[in-house]
Amino acid sequence: EWSVPKPRHLRLLASGLQRESSDGEPTDLWAPLADQGWRPCLGGSVNTPPALPQKSEGYLQVFLDGGLNQQRMGICDAVAVAKILNATLVIPYLEVNPVWQDSSSFMDIFDVDHFINVLKDDISIVKELPDDFSWSTREYYATAIRPTRIKRAPVHASANWYLENVLPVLQSNGIAAISPFSHRLSFNNLPSEIQKLRCKVNFKALVFVPHIRALGDALVHRLRYPPTESQPLITDDLTGTTDRNVKQMPQKFVVVHLRFDKDMAAHSACDFGGGKAEKLALAKYRQRIWGGRVLNSQFTDEELRSQGRCPLTPEEIGLLLAALGFDNSTRLYLASHKVYGGEARISTLRDLFPKMESKKSLASSEERVLIKGKASLLAAVDYYVGMHSDIFVSASPGNMHNALVGHRTFENLKTIRPNMPLLGQLFLNKNITWLEFRQAVVEGHQNRQGQLRLRKPKQSIYTYPAPDCMCQA
Repeated sequence: EWSVPKPRHLRLLASGLQRESSDGEPTDLWAPLADQGWRPCLGGSVNTPPALPQKSEGYLQVFLDGGLNQQRMGICDAVAVAKILNATLVIPYLEVNPVWQDSSSFMDIFDVDHFINVLKDDISIVKELPDDFSWSTREYYATAIRPTRIKRAPVHASANWYLENVLPVLQSNGIAAISPFSHRLSFNNLPSEIQKLRCKVNFKALVFVPHIRALGDALVHRLRYPPTESQPLITDDLTGTTDRNVKQMPQKFVVVHLRFDKDMAAHSACDFGGGKAEKLALAKYRQRIWGGRVLNSQFTDEELRSQGRCPLTPEEIGLLLAALGFDNSTRLYLASHKVYGGEARISTLRDLFPKMESKKSLASSEERVLIKGKASLLAAVDYYVGMHSDIFVSASPGNMHNALVGHRTFENLKTIRPNMPLLGQLFLNKNITWLEFRQAVVEGHQNRQGQLRLRKPKQSIYTYPAPDCMCQA
């Protein structure tokens, strides 16, 4: 479908490949974030939890679309809406995404008992509807207009909208189903206890199922304690521990979320060097997936890049990391689903960082059997490893980027946010030297390494948890 693209930044790449391993780790690069004076602050007393109302107004169902992280935010909003309505929340139904084609349920991804237990003093939650309401299914709402379905919930609706439009349905029918339910609750003008509840769900109640956590722990351990040439990788169990690890110093590693899938490439309308065949293929893909709702951009490729609206290619994210000071001994973990172009696209990044790992290289096929072909579970493993890394870098903004930036802010962990407009302009300059490029990159990312940013109006509470869900110490 496309010609294998050659590296687009040959001069920079040649210089980047010539850099050598540093004798000692650059302390400012790997140093953890300084204490920024903020702490998680979710409110409520552990000893005296607020009593739930004796009578629920009815059952609330939500049908969530999107990938793992969009669904994650939807789950948090669903809990908040259930609280606003004094409704009993049914464990959310996860739609099959047309791009990822994953049918995993809530219980396949998240520890449902932990979820219910953490929130038991906040709202009432059931795993499934009682028999009297067993008719309320996805299929039931797909065949006709139903009085119990709320179909046109506005994007970022207010609490009052739910009280005026959904509460009467609950009181009349004992149940209300909201579909679709994605970005359906405002981030503004909500009571502080509702905001804190959303963060409690996101950062405390939503944990992955045990086998995801076990595999994640194994991958983190193998990144921290890599085998030497005389000690091959042992993957016979999920602990990843052997006697040789006892005396070995743990190594630091970077997680790079390389969001460069076909979906992202097509949506951006940028040129990635694959020639006319690639442009045609991406245009056809846009039409098939979005049916004309996403058209070819009115901007040229140069304009899009200078505005920072093109996702970074594997080559470009590698050059960014090299310019920041990560050398060829740096251990990289590649968090990604399917990279558009496969290994041909990734090879330049691998040349710059030969110690690059992924789920496939670190885990055996037996260990991966439970997540194989399941995009949400694969993303869950990457999310888990991303939360346990020394540094997290996302190649392009998106739901995974937003979720991990917010979660790592909550835990005060270092996260490098690429300066997209700056990088777009630097990569357009074909005459720039490595020294000029490196200096511009370092200066342009000094304040983009996890420094806490307070949420502004309309911004997501899941990306910017302060000040709503964090308190100044």
